[in-house]
Amino acid sequence: MTRLKDCRQYTWEEFDALPLDKSNELLQGEYKERDGIYHTLNAEQFDRQTLDRIYVLTNIIRSISKTKNGATFLMNRLRHKRAMLYFAQASTRTYLSFKTAADILGIRCTDVRDTSTSSEIKGESFSDTIRTFSSYFDFIVMRHKEESYAEQAAWALNCSDRPVPVLNAGSGKDQHPTQALLDIYTLRRSFEKNGGIEGKTILMAGDLNRGRTARSLSKLLALFPGIKIIFSAPHGFGMRDDVLSYLRDHGVEYSVSDTFLEHVSDADAIYMTRVQDEHDQSDGTSSKRSYEEFSLKEEHLKLLKKDCAIMHPLPRRDELDPNIDKDPRAKYWRQERNGMWTRAALLAITGDIEGQIQEYWRDLSRQASHTGIIQVEKDDKNWKPMERTLTLDHHLS
Repeated sequence: MTRLKDCRQYTWEEFDALPLDKSNELLQGEYKERDGIYHTLNAEQFDRQTLDRIYVLTNIIRSISKTKNGATFLMNRLRHKRAMLYFAQASTRTYLSFKTAADILGIRCTDVRDTSTSSEIKGESFSDTIRTFSSYFDFIVMRHKEESYAEQAAWALNCSDRPVPVLNAGSGKDQHPTQALLDIYTLRRSFEKNGGIEGKTILMAGDLNRGRTARSLSKLLALFPGIKIIFSAPHGFGMRDDVLSYLRDHGVEYSVSDTFLEHVSDADAIYMTRVQDEHDQSDGTSSKRSYEEFSLKEEHLKLLKKDCAIMHPLPRRDELDPNIDKDPRAKYWRQERNGMWTRAALLAITGDIEGQIQEYWRDLSRQASHTGIIQVEKDDKNWKPMERTLTLDHHLS
């Protein structure tokens, strides 16, 4: 059996050169054998079965949290745990989403959001900083401008005597696995009455070369049969070859285009992204391109399918007209809320309380089957219980 400590046989340079499937196996260690999730680092580590587990657990947590007693039950699951939110790169949604997800499960959080306030400014190595966090915390959620820093953190901790789970909240231009998980959840909810994600056409538009959300989502979409992806981006800003190669290896049909509007009528979902100009060099690369053509405006809505899902990882700029917000096909604000629930499910699996939550839900479902009382959700008309399982009136919990 592979164990976390097996990482010790490699230097970081040797480990970083390993094939991804091998490094993922080493990083997950014995937890992979138990169908658990230890570190969350990249989209490639997930299979379809795990996505299904996260989807089901996300729905269960949403259901349980609707009642006072249910919310109290969830909050007591991980009250004894602490999390470090190490955000060395700017964030609003991902930071708040992880913070509130942790709150749902009772995890106490501390954050570092400016590396100038940490000992790294004094010359401390990245590995020593991460090992210091592990002395005080049970989870490390980290966002960094450098690619592979989450993997390096996980490797360093696996090599230590106190490994703790690392959750990648965004790494440079490379990966954003938890955003991809919530995007998949949003797509599944959007298409649950329309055959699911399978066989759908997804149009991704914008700065795809430097947009980590589209990269991670593309790799998760490869787990759904019949998917077709259209990559629409200005010349020089298209999806990178490593993702295209991954899709070819997994039999995913895709096309690449430097136009946008001609494809919107074919799309079952449109995934808009902003210009990633924080990655610009001093030459001002982004300012030299025109993005006007790669914008979705209110007047374009008539071109879209009636059940198209319009998504955006946010924040947005001019590429997505605010007047679209009122259209029922606009899913991005719901997408944002889904992030909290999906990350709560991920933390629950990582914290090994999935079974406790499932058992609590089964008990509630048995009570509902005896009483026949169905709760009408008044605060969210679009919310639906998982797989038609009864949700409970408040007095039953």
